[in-house]
Amino acid sequence: MKSYNYFCATQIEMGIGKSRELPKMLKYLNIGSSILVVSDPGVVRAGLVAPIITALETSGYRVLLFDSIEQNPRDKNCLEGAKLFRDFVADAVVAIGGGSAMDTGKAIALCGPNGGIPSDYADGRRLYTNIAPVICIPTTAGTGSEVTRSAVITESSTHRKMTLKHTTLRPILAVLDPELTFSVPPSVTAATGVDALVHAIEGYTCKVTNPISQAFGAKAMRTIVSALPIAFHDGKNDKARQDMLEGSLLAGLCFGSTDVAAVHCLAEALGGLYDTPHGVANAVFLPYVLRFNSMENKQLHATLARYMNFAKDSDSDEIAVEKLIQGIIELTESLNIPKLKDLEGVKKEDFPSIVELAMQNKSTSSNVRSITETDYMQILEQAYSNRIDINLDSSVESLS
Repeated sequence: MKSYNYFCATQIEMGIGKSRELPKMLKYLNIGSSILVVSDPGVVRAGLVAPIITALETSGYRVLLFDSIEQNPRDKNCLEGAKLFRDFVADAVVAIGGGSAMDTGKAIALCGPNGGIPSDYADGRRLYTNIAPVICIPTTAGTGSEVTRSAVITESSTHRKMTLKHTTLRPILAVLDPELTFSVPPSVTAATGVDALVHAIEGYTCKVTNPISQAFGAKAMRTIVSALPIAFHDGKNDKARQDMLEGSLLAGLCFGSTDVAAVHCLAEALGGLYDTPHGVANAVFLPYVLRFNSMENKQLHATLARYMNFAKDSDSDEIAVEKLIQGIIELTESLNIPKLKDLEGVKKEDFPSIVELAMQNKSTSSNVRSITETDYMQILEQAYSNRIDINLDSSVESLS
């Protein structure tokens, strides 16, 4: 019998219009009067940040906006924000946006009060102490960062994606307002939605999973697969948008106390090298890693197929696994997510670098099936050629 623990101290507020109640929530939490708002230029241009800042200022808060954030945020973004945090003498960070804004906000709340650079913490040279309160308001349904203990930051000098991970990085408050996701474009809805689905799948299946995380993951998978196509085609469908925020939240609660695995290791390597959107990178590798993992554990992956309604309870495990892989392929194709060979900048001669970065990722060891450099290379080759074996009893049958 294995031991495990589960902890999440985040207060969660879900509902239409909840973001307008932020000043009241902050006063209840008594976090101070100076707020550094962290967002990205796209979210600011969409008009989602100004009303929240106005509400805070009207309620008596000093507010400074930091929005110099790139997709796949860099350590240099975090350090610039940390300096502003200190100069402004901020009491807390309010991160508004997708995973880039929320992860950067966490890194600022860490480096701002304590100094140092993100790699100091990722590599164990500094302790996670004295972290400023973080409040997260997601504007996409994808990363689940509003309830996780992690922040993924790219090291500019090496393209390595570092994971800052500690219980104290969990936000003290997560405010999920479906209204803030109504204007998200279909392509972003698709990519972030698949990212959330991968969080649920890997959090459920990884070697360090636990029953509590699996309960969250099972519900997240079913919710996301049902709601994502609707939100993709009808961005103002309030039920689908709330379901997607809920699915992303549940997926965050799933992997946030366990880990991700090989899909993320490859995706983060791709993002570090080419700045590929994280959800897209996850999507292009998902069916190939599922196929690899299912060869060693059919029953586990058949269970996933049934959670996502790709397979019936009456299907054999072998058939259910084939339906899982087919279902994931059809889902990502219906969302117009490109294939690996169609992504900007991707070259086969870079595969060794991608494999090296994936192997360096600490989540490689959490993959449910042990994975080697050779395995990663084979998965890359399959994904690039867009061919995948789906029949577990034969290496001949494939999809293309």
